[in-house]
Amino acid sequence: MVWDEPVPISRDQARATYLAVKRTEPGGGPAPDVAKELPGEITLYPGHVLVTMDLDTMDELSAQVFTIARAHGLVCYDPQRDLVHNVAPLGVYEGMQLHTGDGMVVSDPDLGLVHDVLGTMSPQNPFVALVNFGRHFLQVSPGFELEYKEGALIRAMVADLAEVRQAFHDYATGDRSFLNRYSWS
Repeated sequence: MVWDEPVPISRDQARATYLAVKRTEPGGGPAPDVAKELPGEITLYPGHVLVTMDLDTMDELSAQVFTIARAHGLVCYDPQRDLVHNVAPLGVYEGMQLHTGDGMVVSDPDLGLVHDVLGTMSPQNPFVALVNFGRHFLQVSPGFELEYKEGALIRAMVADLAEVRQAFHDYATGDRSFLNRYSWS
């Protein structure tokens, strides 16, 4: 579901908005301009656009929806993954991509999305990576093994999800202090 929010919102706020809108009747009011550009099956609600897609094309279409929503300055909530995509704040690397082991790819992810996605690691989602193609990347897998590559690949084990989230935040914002906090091999 895509809609306008004046400031970034939490996953809980996005979920609540989605559920509240779904309890209303479709239609009513003018369609947001973005509705003409979105792929998939569209259902219009006042101020909101619901994009329905099948599971076979979900990853590809979701990436398109996220990109279009961001271009229009809109929030996008993915109820399948229970994730919210805000317009900001972004990391410092233009074109950085967020990749997950369950097939999600998001260009220029907001920092809140990166934080939330890290909490979704599981056997069905076995890694999360921030990738700056041709330069460097940071990746984590369950068990909290970090991998960083800029030339050579190095690895470090971290104690918990909070440390992983801090390392990813540092990496996304251009702060390289995470490289000094761990014993890399």
